[in-house]
Amino acid sequence: MSALPPESLVPPSRALSTRPLIVLALLLVIGLIGFGGYRASEYQGMQTLRTDAGHRLDLFGAAVDGIVNRYAHIPATIQLSEEVLALMRKPRAAGSVTAANRFLERLNGHIGSVAIFVMDERGIVLASSNWKQPDSFVGEDLSFRSYYLTGLSGQVGRHFAIGITQGEPGYYVSHPIRDGERVVGVAAIKIGLAGIDAAWDLLGAPALIADENGVVILSSVPDWRYTALGPMSIDSKVEAAVSRLYNNRPIGNFPVAIDASLGPEGQEIHGGGRLGIAPGRAQLGSTYLVHGRQLSSTGWRLLIFSDLQPMRAQAIGHGALAAVATGCVLLLLLVVAQRRRILRQKLEAKALLEQANAQLESKVARRTRALTDTNARLRKEVAERQQAEQTLRAAQDELVQAAKLAVLGQLAAGITHELAQPLGAMRTLSGNAIEFMKRGNLATVEQNLGIIARLADQMGRIITPLKTFARKSPAIPAATDVAHAVGAALFLLDQRLAKAGITVINRCEPGRAVAWCDQNRLEQVLINLIRNAGDAMADSPHKTLTLDAAPADGGIVLTIADTGCGLPEGGALFEPFFTTKPPGEGLGLGLAISRDIVREFGGDLRADNRPEGGACFSLHLPAAPKEQP
Repeated sequence: MSALPPESLVPPSRALSTRPLIVLALLLVIGLIGFGGYRASEYQGMQTLRTDAGHRLDLFGAAVDGIVNRYAHIPATIQLSEEVLALMRKPRAAGSVTAANRFLERLNGHIGSVAIFVMDERGIVLASSNWKQPDSFVGEDLSFRSYYLTGLSGQVGRHFAIGITQGEPGYYVSHPIRDGERVVGVAAIKIGLAGIDAAWDLLGAPALIADENGVVILSSVPDWRYTALGPMSIDSKVEAAVSRLYNNRPIGNFPVAIDASLGPEGQEIHGGGRLGIAPGRAQLGSTYLVHGRQLSSTGWRLLIFSDLQPMRAQAIGHGALAAVATGCVLLLLLVVAQRRRILRQKLEAKALLEQANAQLESKVARRTRALTDTNARLRKEVAERQQAEQTLRAAQDELVQAAKLAVLGQLAAGITHELAQPLGAMRTLSGNAIEFMKRGNLATVEQNLGIIARLADQMGRIITPLKTFARKSPAIPAATDVAHAVGAALFLLDQRLAKAGITVINRCEPGRAVAWCDQNRLEQVLINLIRNAGDAMADSPHKTLTLDAAPADGGIVLTIADTGCGLPEGGALFEPFFTTKPPGEGLGLGLAISRDIVREFGGDLRADNRPEGGACFSLHLPAAPKEQP
């Protein structure tokens, strides 16, 4: 259903003439609001950037002060050393020089500075902590250094300089060495600046440190080092040359002009592409904001370069968002006007929808009746299938019971032989007891009655397994010791196996393998498999039956191995009515029933030929749970 166009509210000629003006007015409003949002976001971003840069400068300045001033007090303590004073009094004594070197070496090893050394009144280094190294300061003439001249004048000197021996920059702190009221030498310490270089990443932006001459001495950008932020005065150039402050390095000009006095607002600089950022570092944008802090303890100046491109990109996003929001509001107003027109169309379409709804309800009713009839037929089929399944289970239980009774019939001869001997003995002993009772020999009568009782117990032990095996009962799984079930099956087949000359090796140990199954059904499966193994070994020269049970793969595996003729080729071994016995000796249902019984337990029955001859049947049974239901 389409809505009426906006032109339907006014005459067509008037709508065509006013539509461009309306569009231009809307675009103008959206543009002005977007520009205002951009300017407001830019102002807020600049304020946030200044505040953040100030915090970072304060934190980094404190870190720099901590690095360069940590050991600034050490030179003042050197004059307290007896070794150093002895060296100042006798500078040419070998023992004094060695003692002073060792003292400075131990002190420097304890605090971890670059070097600690002492100079005489002429600026010659008499002892140093690095006296053992090839680039030792010992013997160097440092009389041209500013920190030496300051220390010799009796004051504390603090200067940056590049070492003339090692060529590494450092912060030097010097202190006069007095012997009484007289200054006899100067003690100095060189503090490494590697910790500052390692801390540049904490700022999150390119930064530099300039000394009191305006020369960049440390920077996160290597190309900025030893460039002047502004023109150096003649006095500064002369002093730097005389004191070899920068070790005769040429001092170039910084790529862009930096105002000597940066206020709290900072300095906005254009042309960031001229700044040589090393490969691998983020390039600065075309415009950036420079903020500075004066480090009072060293006289250095710390500058940080904040890229304005992300802030302005965010401001553009905010301006665009404001323009989009304005457009959405205007669009919402147009939608409201459109809804008025749509309301009229809804009233006209209501009648059509009611008619379509009535047709749909009629169709749904017909489909519902069809589905109801289909569900009734499905329920009837399900009931018939359930009845058939119950009938099949009942037939299977009857077949299992018939198989049990068939086994008992085959075992009848052996059982009769087992019971005949105790019955004959009981008949003889009871007759003798009567005669001895007539004679009054009660002791002999008591002995005969005791023997009769033991024979009766023996007959009970023979009959009890038969009663248990012949009992018709539903398969109820329980914790079953596989060794007990194997023992009961071997007991029932003992006469048959002995008569056939079969040697039985039973490796099943009580308590080793406990399965979750019905013991009566398990005994029936074992009797069937043991009988089949005995029949398979009828013509074998060596008749050995081996039974073993052990936990494996989270369950129980019971193996029955024989030395018979083996299994036939093909996969029809467990199919009903398949048998390898002569006609009349089997129906071919034993293995099929046995596998069904094992699968009801949640296990499986498998058969394989042994490499050394014969067959091996494996019963995979579930293990009894630790907490039985």
